[in-house]
Amino acid sequence: MDYSKILEELHTEAIEQKDYINKLNPKTLQNIQTIAQKSFNQKGVFTVLVTLSIYKIVHPKQDIRKHQTQIKGGFSGRSMDTKYITPTLKRLDLPSMAESGWLTRSLEQPYPYNLDYEGKISNKSVKKAFLELVNDIEVNKINPKYILVELFKLIIEIQKANKITITPLANPEKLTINRTIEILDKQFSFDYKTSYGSKLPVLAFYAIYQLLIKEISRYQKCKLKALGSHTASDRTSKSAGDIELFKGKKLFEAIEIKLDKSIDANILRIAKEKIVKFNPQRYYILSNQEVVNKEAVYKIIEEVKQEHGCQIIVNGVLDTLKYYMRLIDNLEEFYQLYSNLISKDRELKSIHKQVWNELTKELNNEL
Repeated sequence: MDYSKILEELHTEAIEQKDYINKLNPKTLQNIQTIAQKSFNQKGVFTVLVTLSIYKIVHPKQDIRKHQTQIKGGFSGRSMDTKYITPTLKRLDLPSMAESGWLTRSLEQPYPYNLDYEGKISNKSVKKAFLELVNDIEVNKINPKYILVELFKLIIEIQKANKITITPLANPEKLTINRTIEILDKQFSFDYKTSYGSKLPVLAFYAIYQLLIKEISRYQKCKLKALGSHTASDRTSKSAGDIELFKGKKLFEAIEIKLDKSIDANILRIAKEKIVKFNPQRYYILSNQEVVNKEAVYKIIEEVKQEHGCQIIVNGVLDTLKYYMRLIDNLEEFYQLYSNLISKDRELKSIHKQVWNELTKELNNEL
């Protein structure tokens, strides 16, 4: 049986609004809603739930709580996920991990997913919903197909609500660097009262590096690595920073953006570990806050330069963006690239996109 095909068919049923609500009890529906609402923040949990559900459809006699072969009577959920589920989720534009949901430390513990599973899933309500849904499938004999279709329907609704088309600039030729920086400052410092606002400067630098690669000789033959999840741990993401540039297979430059975190010696020590592991030529650490304990920070910078040849550059987020804007030929192109990244990003919330839209409208009234 083709796991990917089953997943695609269930997704199609969700798009067609097939209704299984009357086959599910209120508690199960509430748990499905909890997973859907957190699916873009808790991609590992979502992916594992999908994998277990699909496996149960194909192998109804398997106890899906036993998700590892080292558990007696278990199966390899991770292998199935890596080969079939995660690639299909990506193709269907559903929440997905880089490789597998089982790369999440809280989910890879070698114990069955019983209701008392001790893995430290960060969100307690998500953990409870996940374990109860697995229990519904395995113990209460609820058809996993019903759960997945209703889950996908909710996620599709969330995705539609989160799609906002950014207003284009009315007179882009009048755009100035200073005004662009002012608008970005307003956007970065806005009180969103939700997570993921720290991803906005990452997208801004990603947009400007797309132009630097085309226009600046230093970056000739460089390629930008695709952006990963902004919440992925270093262990999971296997990356040196928020943004990475490669020349061939070698890491050329990495950018770590802290935004509202002060740069201190501890951040530099973590950066040093990454530099030893990934060996870039330059490593940028950018923040809106001041450097704390400058003597210790600059001591580590000098040590890294002497021992590893990598130049660490500590600077402000907006100052660095302003400098790069002076280097590029077309400020309008940067603005458009950045707006497109915001519009398409699946981790940002609607409020992040709405605020950028309002700021763009404000700018249009001036230009």
